[in-house]
Amino acid sequence: MSTATEITRKKRKARIRKKVSGTSERPRLTVFRSNRHLILQAVDDQTGRTLVFVGSIGKQIKEKVKGNNMEAAKQAAVIFAERAKEKGITNMVFDRNGYVYHGRVKQVAESLRENGIKI
Repeated sequence: MSTATEITRKKRKARIRKKVSGTSERPRLTVFRSNRHLILQAVDDQTGRTLVFVGSIGKQIKEKVKGNNMEAAKQAAVIFAERAKEKGITNMVFDRNGYVYHGRVKQVAESLRENGIKI
């Protein structure tokens, strides 16, 4: 059963996805957040492939951060930016996935900009 908050987020997500689409030159950066973790993906919507993936569940982030979601979001964004640059991706379209641009979602966007990714 979906809660009212989840239903409104899914409506916002649908509105955003109508307008936002990624290409191989400018992939869509999608953010998924749960209460404990954060997942970042760069997706080429034309081919339906994930180009870069980072989750706060990964070893690199778990070793550096203990129990702070904002710091984990920042570290995930730094690692994501490094991996994207390795693949030659510097421009992305930001898909906040229906989440409010606040907290961890905002932290990810700001950290990516600081590390040379244009959103």
